[in-house]
Amino acid sequence: MNAGISGQALLAAKAEGRAALVGYLPVGYPSVAGSLDAFRAICGDGDHPGVDLVEIGLPYSDPILDGPVIQRAGTRALERGLRVRDVFTAVEAVREAGKPAVVMTYWNLVDRYGAEAFARDLANAGGAGLITPDLIPDEGADWLAASEACGLDRIFLVAPSSTDERIRSTTAVCRGWVYATSVMGVTGTRSSAPSAAPELVARLRRLAPESLVGVGLGVSNGDQAATVGQYADAVIVGSAMVKTLLAAEDAGTPEDLTELRHVVADLAAGVRR
Repeated sequence: MNAGISGQALLAAKAEGRAALVGYLPVGYPSVAGSLDAFRAICGDGDHPGVDLVEIGLPYSDPILDGPVIQRAGTRALERGLRVRDVFTAVEAVREAGKPAVVMTYWNLVDRYGAEAFARDLANAGGAGLITPDLIPDEGADWLAASEACGLDRIFLVAPSSTDERIRSTTAVCRGWVYATSVMGVTGTRSSAPSAAPELVARLRRLAPESLVGVGLGVSNGDQAATVGQYADAVIVGSAMVKTLLAAEDAGTPEDLTELRHVVADLAAGVRR
């Protein structure tokens, strides 16, 4: 597998003897400007390492794979006037903060924007690639061509239910890394590290040994990140970060990113154990 731009972040972490930390936040929540501040916060600074790779969520009106936390934030972002083009502003902000960025969204939004136009604008903004949770390679000819033309990473998903044939065919067309969904269900924090993840990653190592693997769905704290980081190349965290933004807004202080920074610090320490 070609490591691409986003895969380089995973390889850099691997060179340090650890897994990479991938942090997800939706653009547009609590506002577009507020989300840019949140993205900058999780990128860290000279005293705080932050995440290694930022996953920018582009909210969609029918988020079938998102859990209640991410759905709540995404719905509010859409109600407040979020537009597709705002995701490119978020990508630029992350790149200016010194970290690579990938976008995660549902295929209908990209299709309506135009695959070639989306790839062009994402590349021009400095984006590394796209995660497409509801698009399988068999139906992704337009995106395969557009991403190839613009040199973008394409990150597809595999699940515990994926057949060996599906894993081989999916990883064959991924560029950057492959997203291993460690549970059957929607996103959300869980009390323990996902139990199906080690077996799924082991299958990926056997069937696609050149692939870099990120594990997502369920990780919420540094202890779980440390556990997942023992066998995965990247630990992906979303709901645990988004929850802090929702809590801040509920408390009447949407600009307060203190708890978000605490969560990221805990997770960053976890992958470094």
